[in-house]
Amino acid sequence: MAAGGFCKLPNGTVVVALNLPDDAAGVRVLVHAGNRARALTRLRNLGLRPIYLRGNTAPPTPDEITAVLHHPDGLIWRTAPADNGVLPPELWHPIRALLRRSAVVQQRISRR
Repeated sequence: MAAGGFCKLPNGTVVVALNLPDDAAGVRVLVHAGNRARALTRLRNLGLRPIYLRGNTAPPTPDEITAVLHHPDGLIWRTAPADNGVLPPELWHPIRALLRRSAVVQQRISRR
């Protein structure tokens, strides 16, 4: 289960933010969709199957909402904040970069 949350926008759409575990450090994924179920379905269709959102413990910040609304795909990620809440100096990436990175890691594991 991933920590995260959502924010409903005035036009009725939602922005869902999820902290997902990764090899070295976790990643924070933002999804813009019509509702929460559609946002999670978008992630599951990309191969991130065990994604569930229970509660609203880590909703998206206003800066995160602005970032995902200005991205053409409406689906972005970056390294999750550290335990002390400090964000690494990193820009948002399109989800394709995360999936490509995961594929490279899987290839390295299978070669061993």
